[in-house]
Amino acid sequence: MAKQANSRRGRTGAWIALALGAAAVWAARDVPLQMGSRKIGAKADGERGERYRRSPQFADGKFVNTVPAVQPAAAAMPRIVAASLTDRDRRHPSAPIPVIRPEPGDASGLHVTWYGHSSALIEIEGRRVLIDPVWSERCSPSRLTGPKRLHEPPIALRELPPIDAVLISHDHYDHLDMDSIRNLVDLQAAPFLVPLGVGAHLERWGVPATRIIELDWNENATVAGIDFTATAARHFSGRGFTRDETLWSSWVIAGPTRKAFYSGDTGYFPGFAQIGEEHGPFDVTLVQIGAYGDAWPDIHMLPEDGVATHVDVQGGLMIPVHWATFNLALHDWPEPADRAWREAKARDVKLAVPRPGERVDVDNPPAVDGWWQQIA
Repeated sequence: MAKQANSRRGRTGAWIALALGAAAVWAARDVPLQMGSRKIGAKADGERGERYRRSPQFADGKFVNTVPAVQPAAAAMPRIVAASLTDRDRRHPSAPIPVIRPEPGDASGLHVTWYGHSSALIEIEGRRVLIDPVWSERCSPSRLTGPKRLHEPPIALRELPPIDAVLISHDHYDHLDMDSIRNLVDLQAAPFLVPLGVGAHLERWGVPATRIIELDWNENATVAGIDFTATAARHFSGRGFTRDETLWSSWVIAGPTRKAFYSGDTGYFPGFAQIGEEHGPFDVTLVQIGAYGDAWPDIHMLPEDGVATHVDVQGGLMIPVHWATFNLALHDWPEPADRAWREAKARDVKLAVPRPGERVDVDNPPAVDGWWQQIA
């Protein structure tokens, strides 16, 4: 009897191992596709490749910043990983993040709905612009590992209103999500406006070339009466083992009378003052304030830098983004919003810190109530 029991347990264990292995293979099946196209940057062929290589931002086979930016060194990664395994409770809220289901609204005027992290909907003078849509459970090439969402998306992609344009800042996984892009291709008819090189990723994922608009810094395109200009940022790019083969960007979104600015991911640099001089003032800015660290000060702003960026570009209302949804750094979960709020008060900057899904009327924004502090 004991031998039979051991045999059954052995067979059961083998089936479990087989099932787990099959599940892992299934979950990893899209990893190569997630990593995007190999025909980008210096590797691109034909007219597209020539266009990339003619860019003032392209040198020695990669895209570069106007102000050099030091990226995290490989030697520092073990220390960063080890630090990420300690004090993990501080990097999570103590209670569920309050999520508001956005109600449909008239797109006239100027409204911003923040969906979490850097995903947002800008409704500007009758048009709708979706920014860096990331609806997946993880911002990672893998379905099994990588930073996991701390709250659900406030609305399903299929429930979004008709979109006039989708704007992408760069190709990192927390800004360019393959599954979200592929779903939007079927659910919406909007074109995708992207920095140079990112279009190759989209084409590999099935986005028709006719729906892709690739722009270099200081180039612009008009879609549905809204003028989009790709502007400088201080960051880097890459979805695989190489970096900087696609460009990164901030964005100017200009309607007939209203303007919005989106910083994308960036370190602070003098280029923002130039953007303000050339394109400002802006009614609203969406500015990165989170995921900063001592090992990468040049590529992600501190919250105080975010407020300075808002001032430099001549912003009216500031809405902080790139925080709360994914743990991508070692700082406490509420710290970005705390520091941005404190700096905004010190510099007399008008600030709105919406809950995920909350629709902000730029002309009548809600008072900052410190909602995140109640669950820190």
